[in-house]
Order: sequence, then structure tokens, then C-alpha cells
Amino acid sequence: MGRALITGASAGLGSEFARQLAAQGKDLVLTARRAEPMEALAAELRDAHGVDVDILTADMSEPGAPGRLFAETQQHGFEIDFLINNAGSEGPDLIRSRGWDRHDAYIRLMMTSVAAMCHEFMPEMIDNGYGRVINVASVAGQLSVAGDYSYGPTKAYLIALSKALASTYRDQGVFVLALCPGFTHTDFHASERLSEMKRGMPKWLWYDADVVIREGLTALEKGKSEYTSGRLYRFLVPVMRLRITQGLIRLFGIKI
Repeated sequence: MGRALITGASAGLGSEFARQLAAQGKDLVLTARRAEPMEALAAELRDAHGVDVDILTADMSEPGAPGRLFAETQQHGFEIDFLINNAGSEGPDLIRSRGWDRHDAYIRLMMTSVAAMCHEFMPEMIDNGYGRVINVASVAGQLSVAGDYSYGPTKAYLIALSKALASTYRDQGVFVLALCPGFTHTDFHASERLSEMKRGMPKWLWYDADVVIREGLTALEKGKSEYTSGRLYRFLVPVMRLRITQGLIRLFGIKI
């Protein structure tokens, strides 16, 4: 039986993916930079669901990390038929943050590593005629917003990549989905800046992580290539894309 490999599994959406897949009886490989939170999660899932859970530490912003991770799974004899590319973070200011190294590492984390993980793990899925891939994107990748020239554009790439892979390999039994959450209750917003932003926003804009993951897993099995979680965001995103809406927003002096 194949395993699900989840990047960014130490917290947030990654840990919720692990809980829901373990509840379905899926064996797991968890990977993130920090081992301690994954060890606690692994113990919880083994006890609750009786599944096998292994841990591999990796920093997806490091060059070559996906290749090393693939090699480790091969050494352990793990067959990965379910890949969840979830690792990510808030981006540095592309224009005013000095030094390109930080931006280079961020691009590797958010885009290059995801493409590399698909490159490493999808061929075996295709050969076996079965595979599932979720690339965690964002509503931010569906809309262009003034000031967001780091996070949103990287998520837009994941959407485009996922849709192309899905259309190419769906008929061969490999489903690929770009999951696009809106604002979701996780520790992603634990930084001082994002916590302050969250406190100033209406509560009705926020969804719980278990809802986002449950909807995403269902959309994947239906063969969708892109899915916006949350009924509110499925309504808002198309409306925000309309020219008339954008024109009205600009009338109020809001940059988009």
C-alpha cells in the first residue's frame, strides 16, 4: 500500500492533512524542518488510527532538497502515491528587502521545490497508473493585489503548474489539484504582522483548517485541477475578477 508524503507537516494545514488521511487509514511520511512537532503528531496518529508514520526532516528552501528527499524515500522502500506540497511561508518584500539570497530561497521554497517534487515523485505514479498530488496554492494566486508581489505570484505559478499537470496525466490515473484556501485559522498567521492583520479583519472571512482540507480531498477525488475552498471565496473570487468590480474598487481609491 502506498504512502502519502506531506511537506510542511509540522503545523497548520500540513498537520490537518495528516490527521484526515490517517483517519482514512493512509500510511504517512511527514517532512518539515523541525522534527519535534512531527514526532508528537506521528505518535498521536499511530495511537488514534494504527497507521505507519515516518518522519524525514528537510528544508524545502535548500537547493537539492526534493532530490535528497526522494532518495531517502527510495532507501526506506516507501512507495509514495500521494504527494502534498504544502511547505510555504510569508514572503519578504521583493523591492525593499535588501539582498537577493532571501528572495532566491523563497522562490525555491514556494515554486521550484514544488516543481522538483512533482518531477521526482510523479513518474512512478504515472508508471503505476495511480497517483494523487495536491499543491497548496491560495486565493492570493487567483487575484492580483497591490503590494503582493511575493506570496500571490508564487501561488499563481502553482495553480498554472497544477492545471497543466492535471490535464496531461488525469487520463493516466494521476490527479493533480491546486487547492486555493482563503483566510484559514492556522499558525501561519502567528507572526506579529499577520496576527495584527487577522485581529483587524471580520471573523466571517476565516475558515477552519479541517473544512479546507476536507473540501480539498473531495475535490481531488472528483478530478478537479483547481479548487477554491469556502463557499464565500468561491463567490468572491469571480466577482473580484470582473472589470466592473475592479473599476468600482478603484473609484474608492483602493489599489488592485
